[in-house]
Amino acid sequence: MTDHRPGSEQPGHIPDGSAGEDRWLLVAVAGMLSFVAMLDMNIVNVALADIADGLHVSAATAQWAVLGYQLPVVVLLLPVGRWLDGVGTRSAVLVATAGFALCSALAAAAPWAAWLIAARIAQGAFGAVLFVLMPVLAIRSVRPVRRGRAMSVPATLGPLGAVTGPAVGGLLLDHLGWHAVFLVKIPFCALALVVAWRAMPPDGALRRPDRRSAADALLVATGVAALLLALTLASDRPAWLVLALAAVPPLWWWLRGPGGRPVTGVLRVSGLFRAHGAVLALAAGFAAMHYVVALHLQRDDGVSATTTGLTVLSFPLGMGLAGPLGGRLADRYGARPTAVTGVAFTAAGLVLLVPLGGDWSPLDVAWRLALAGIGMGLNGGPTQALVMGAAPPEWTATVGSTVQFARSVGFTLGPALATAAWGLAGPSSGVTGLVVLAH
Repeated sequence: MTDHRPGSEQPGHIPDGSAGEDRWLLVAVAGMLSFVAMLDMNIVNVALADIADGLHVSAATAQWAVLGYQLPVVVLLLPVGRWLDGVGTRSAVLVATAGFALCSALAAAAPWAAWLIAARIAQGAFGAVLFVLMPVLAIRSVRPVRRGRAMSVPATLGPLGAVTGPAVGGLLLDHLGWHAVFLVKIPFCALALVVAWRAMPPDGALRRPDRRSAADALLVATGVAALLLALTLASDRPAWLVLALAAVPPLWWWLRGPGGRPVTGVLRVSGLFRAHGAVLALAAGFAAMHYVVALHLQRDDGVSATTTGLTVLSFPLGMGLAGPLGGRLADRYGARPTAVTGVAFTAAGLVLLVPLGGDWSPLDVAWRLALAGIGMGLNGGPTQALVMGAAPPEWTATVGSTVQFARSVGFTLGPALATAAWGLAGPSSGVTGLVVLAH
């Protein structure tokens, strides 16, 4: 039984700002680790050719340096959320951050491919814990009146890490080699460890997942892996989407069991299901839009890869500038109207891209992307504040995991649907169809 007597602490509880001062150092830790975890989703892509040459393996084998991280991150999100609701948050942050950094060092020191892949799989497992912890840590570190500002930090820095990954990885690769792509995250993790160790109060120990939790994790992993595989393969052949049907039995079994029932229960909380749908839709639109613009500029307009990259960077620039503003507006005028305003800006930017034509310059595309990015920046923090704020205190990590899962599926779904739309519409009208899909 859980002890609710005065003075007792529940597992996973961090005294928030309502009992004292806001802990902005912990919000900064959440943002830093969110940036690092998302940076790792894309930074290794640019180094795959050098990894293949350095370890004397094929390109397909080297690809597992990316997949070995991404797959555990996504498939473990939901089981990790349920587990984290019953353990100490401070212990989880320290162990996950230290494990993430250690696996980065092991990956950089890999003498052969099997070593590298094993290190990346383990790093993905620690990364899944970090992804769930970041919104939990941010929202528990401040008073309710500061939640918009707090949630805007990881909600903005995370996507910025994802979109800056290739650029950072390219610079490191050119000057220091592929090993540096893995080592660059270690100083950030070390700083986060020091701050968390000093600033977070003790709140309980970790516990090993029981046999039931392990079985739940296996069911979720099987279903989500089938879903991700279908979406990934569909980028080349849309017919592979049929494989997604294989995800239904294990996920249905899990949802009907003791591990999944709390998840479905928490999603029935007023507004949470619709908010998750909005998160998924915006992530899919974000990913589809990046795919569309890059494809159009390089394939149809003959723009160089460098110019295309700089053009697409206007989106995260707008997002980064608007993110802190979105948090302040949410705290002053309410999270819901601020989030809706952000969606309106993003929709406007995408609508203005619909007549995308061959006579457009990269500047014409860039300011429209910047407008859509401003909308995403205004929306991210307030939406997460709405969702996390509505979660029952004992299920905060569970809701954090479902939000991250919805976003991850959206990022994967966007390019797959965009590719299918391109194939169905044909090259002549494909761009317009894809932009409409993103909208």
